[in-house]
Amino acid sequence: MTQLGDDPLHAIPATRAIRRSRGRWRIFAFLALALAILVGVSRFGPDFSAPGEAVARVEINGTIATDRDRTERIAALADDDSVRAVIVAINSPGGTTAGGEELYEALRALSSAKPTVAVINELGASAAYMTAIGTDHILARRLSIVGSIGVLYRHVDAGRLLDTIGIDLDKIASGRLKAEPEFDAPMSPEVRRSLEALVEDSFAFFLDLVAERRGLTRPQALALADGRIMTGQMGLETGLVDALGGEAEARQWLDETHGVDTGLAAFTAWPPPSRTGWLRQWLGHGAADALGLGAGGAIALDGLISLWHPSP
Repeated sequence: MTQLGDDPLHAIPATRAIRRSRGRWRIFAFLALALAILVGVSRFGPDFSAPGEAVARVEINGTIATDRDRTERIAALADDDSVRAVIVAINSPGGTTAGGEELYEALRALSSAKPTVAVINELGASAAYMTAIGTDHILARRLSIVGSIGVLYRHVDAGRLLDTIGIDLDKIASGRLKAEPEFDAPMSPEVRRSLEALVEDSFAFFLDLVAERRGLTRPQALALADGRIMTGQMGLETGLVDALGGEAEARQWLDETHGVDTGLAAFTAWPPPSRTGWLRQWLGHGAADALGLGAGGAIALDGLISLWHPSP
């Protein structure tokens, strides 16, 4: 009986090379086919625009930062005659102050053309609450987390750690406050004063928005703006929220106040539905990232932020 190892063809180096080459070409062909499918789906995939008259949904999830594509998409909804109203679904701890400001302004512009309503799901704090007040009406679940009105600037002093491991940092700067505060030393009084002015200016902007949009006096808004978080029920009692509920209650409000039929279809206008998500899963996250298709994760935040999260 002839064993596999006794097959003379296996002993020929050229035969083995041909077989290995054939395997590599099969892998290459598979990847080329997958890429062709990806391009085809991206170009000729389904249209995700409004299906006739409809209610658009804008989802704000995770950490908020500035996003030109998101701003342009929100602006396009204002010009789309098939969009009768917009629901802003929020589940976010906040983010950068600039990101919150950008979203607020985009939603105020949208609200001048369409009725808008915010639905806070698990979390709508800090810059995410700034986003919510950009709409005409705010709903939250009874046990949603809302509030955390405020701004912060964090600084880590790692000076003693660097001294322990023998690292000394030095710099040449054009001014006393350039690149301050340094993380190898505590804040000087001058640096602290400059950062306090930065935080206070941003906080005053946020506070005035809350007072204006929620119909509160400045002292009333200030009493709620010590950074505390609240449940949706507490937000309702203090005037930060208009009603309790979710998207169904938002649709009911739109029907009762603006005549937007609850039977109208709803579609997600942001973020845009992925036409290639199934392919990313099929290829696996590692291969998708290698092809530049990674969905991304948490973003780093530098500078002034309006964010709530439990302390570690």
